[in-house]
Amino acid sequence: MLIILALIILFHITSAILLFIATLRNVWWVWEDYTLDLWYHCNSTGCYDIPNSATVDAAYLQTVQATMILATILCCVGFFVFILQLFRLKQGERFVFTAIIQLLSAFCVMTGASIYTAEHLSFKEKHFEKGDYGYSFVVAWVAFPMTLLSGLMYLVLRKRK
Repeated sequence: MLIILALIILFHITSAILLFIATLRNVWWVWEDYTLDLWYHCNSTGCYDIPNSATVDAAYLQTVQATMILATILCCVGFFVFILQLFRLKQGERFVFTAIIQLLSAFCVMTGASIYTAEHLSFKEKHFEKGDYGYSFVVAWVAFPMTLLSGLMYLVLRKRK
């Protein structure tokens, strides 16, 4: 039982690390020597704000930013709630509250990555259209099933002695 608990904790921490990487790294979109993330576009000389990112026209970009930040925060809060429930739950009870938090985190990642997939060309300059998705975008999509599976594992998991 201790091995299963260690694997679940490791799985949760891995999900949180992936969410941090996806949210903070500047490689959601790559084109030649340019990279683009949720806040900046960078080239060999420096990083600059995405033009018009604070306007109403880029509301979907702000939605992606908010959902990715929320997913990361929920994943971290879920880990601390799990640790608290580990010591507070009675024998045989399920980790339902932790599961709900993780499933909400998975929903936020899916929402953010889906919106970025659908609208990524709308907030970029025309010369960025020829690029490709970067590794942060891929990591966000990998983090989705990991947080979803983590939430489902917590839903099934019962506390044992």
